[in-house]
Amino acid sequence: MVRRFVVCALLLVPDVALAQQVTLEGLLSAPFPSEIAAAPSGGHVAWVQSARGSRNVWIASAPDFKARQATRFTGDDGQDITTLTWSPDGKVVLFVRGGGPNRQNEIPNPALSPDAAEQAIWAVDATDGDARKLAVGSAPAVSPTGQVVYVSRGQVWATDLAAAKPTQLLTIRGQARDLRFAPDGKRLAFVSARGDHSFVGLFDTSARSLRYLDPSVDQDANIAWSPDGARIAFTRTPASRDNFSFAPRREGEPWSIRVVDVASGTGAEVWKADRGPGSVFQGVSADEQLMWVAGDRLVFPWERDGWIHLYVLRVEAGSDGTAKAALLTPGAFEVEHVALTPDRTRVIYSSNQDDIDRRHLWAVAVTGGAPEALTTGKGSEWMPAPVTDSAIAFLRSDGKMAAHAAILPRPRAARPLAPDTMPAEFPAALLVEPQQVIFPAADGMPIHGQLFVPRDLKAGEKRPAVLFFHGGSRRQMLLAWHYMGYYHNTYAMNQFLASRGYVVLSVNYRSGTGYGLNFREALNYGATGASEFNDVLGAGLYMKSRSDVDAHRIGIYGGSYGGYLTAHALARASDLFAAGVDIHGVHDWNVGIRTFIPSYDPGPDIERRNFNASPLAFVSGWRSPVLLVHGDDDRNVSFAETVTLAEALRKQGVTFEQLILPDEIHGFLRNESWRKVFTAAADFFDRHLKAGRSSS
Repeated sequence: MVRRFVVCALLLVPDVALAQQVTLEGLLSAPFPSEIAAAPSGGHVAWVQSARGSRNVWIASAPDFKARQATRFTGDDGQDITTLTWSPDGKVVLFVRGGGPNRQNEIPNPALSPDAAEQAIWAVDATDGDARKLAVGSAPAVSPTGQVVYVSRGQVWATDLAAAKPTQLLTIRGQARDLRFAPDGKRLAFVSARGDHSFVGLFDTSARSLRYLDPSVDQDANIAWSPDGARIAFTRTPASRDNFSFAPRREGEPWSIRVVDVASGTGAEVWKADRGPGSVFQGVSADEQLMWVAGDRLVFPWERDGWIHLYVLRVEAGSDGTAKAALLTPGAFEVEHVALTPDRTRVIYSSNQDDIDRRHLWAVAVTGGAPEALTTGKGSEWMPAPVTDSAIAFLRSDGKMAAHAAILPRPRAARPLAPDTMPAEFPAALLVEPQQVIFPAADGMPIHGQLFVPRDLKAGEKRPAVLFFHGGSRRQMLLAWHYMGYYHNTYAMNQFLASRGYVVLSVNYRSGTGYGLNFREALNYGATGASEFNDVLGAGLYMKSRSDVDAHRIGIYGGSYGGYLTAHALARASDLFAAGVDIHGVHDWNVGIRTFIPSYDPGPDIERRNFNASPLAFVSGWRSPVLLVHGDDDRNVSFAETVTLAEALRKQGVTFEQLILPDEIHGFLRNESWRKVFTAAADFFDRHLKAGRSSS
């Protein structure tokens, strides 16, 4: 089955005769599927696909799963599509079009449209018909009777699938999120986020009554209804003022699972994490962090053994608070994307089991037993969406073929869902397969990377090199096109640089995911000491030692956290790194943390520590030229970070160039923005690493 799957995937590869060279335009022409969701009934699956910046919803249905484009949005307008949400009867899929507001309540408008941008909820029928706008807002949920609830300016509103006039359903303090209808559709549970604490709210739509369930000083979240609607489970994370400071948290006050009897309002703790590893909650990529499954069980993620795994708990056994959770996914690997089969008896998930730098799909019964490998090979598979109990839709890629939607209708072979959407100019056959490399950091820690070696490299040649550092930092780059849009694009850039003769190394530095809790929560990382610089230095020295790299022509680039590490490299090791491209990097941790927590006030000692872990603390050693890139509507890294760095570089005469993208956000929304950034970066590296130099 796996061999046939690989053969089917090759059907996507365009004719080599039509793709004679690797260009940025060709690489960025590949449509990117950002999310996929199966209907709860009816055998339908929907996914979002962006083609040259134009995002649309696609749908395929059993038994033939022939794909159709369900929406007709055109142009590289920077309007994202997210939050695919099916109606319970599987006849209509909802989606949110447009990004969320910044603190000034501005919706992203990177295409500079003279018309006001909006974030709105749309709907389209599963089988035919045009998309229709339902309301302005986000986070929709649909009841069994067709009522649509959603969030607008933190409040809960309601309309219906016929786009009736929206009305505000209730008024609450705080910000509403995680809207969840009871199975009968008569009650709505939600989270009321109130800064340093949050409550689980319960609204009776018939009686128009509101209650808060088992309230406390803590953070309650991740609502799950029991199948009979009689109980609600949720997670409780103990209150703490020190949960977000880009500092390692290997353990803390343990999180727990609570269950409330809806009729009486009585709540009880049914399970609590052990002290030590796993005491700090770490979620997975899933619609539900708590999955109430067959047999009155809860499936949930836990990091007890230092790896993110799935566990199962019998709810009734936890009524006295002493229940034990059973491990479903044992081994030294991480579980990431998780979904349930329609009958809620099996969990389908992606992990890097037996293949640490890729993702594959697995299945395990909620009652336990040996997990079953559904996919293997040199590709990566993620975001499973079980359409029926035997057919699974998902997203996949490999080292050469870009991400695309696929279907596995077992026992038949898997195949792409929309192979005709891959453009002829996409140069899959001309790309290189990245190689896994493991090298020592400056302090000896083993670090994984993906090495891109130019196809035309000849024995004895020494080429210029470029290092890439991802953002996050909770990310892992793979030996394949990435499953996140941002890194799908940077993977394209790495391939482009390799096609232009650079030896490229993508680095999975400490504080990233994929290698266990201790690697992710690395000691002294981030604002507490920038220990990741050991990995930057180790990667540079590794490249310098290679016989195919010119040690005097090593460049570096990265975005966000990767921009932070790029700035560190240039400020602290300009003798090793000859040039760099810093894309919306963090340059002062005190500014970076306040971007997320405006009230952050740690005191002078911690502020000093944070600054000493920042690139600006070392800027006096910066000599290498740099290209600074930033969108000025960035909601993740303040634009002031680049303004301040530019001022500091000017004062000491460092050569820098700038590419500023008005009204772009952090994860550039326009295909044109990515093209501009990568074109400018490649030109910058050519001028500083190639000009006037021999290639041998």
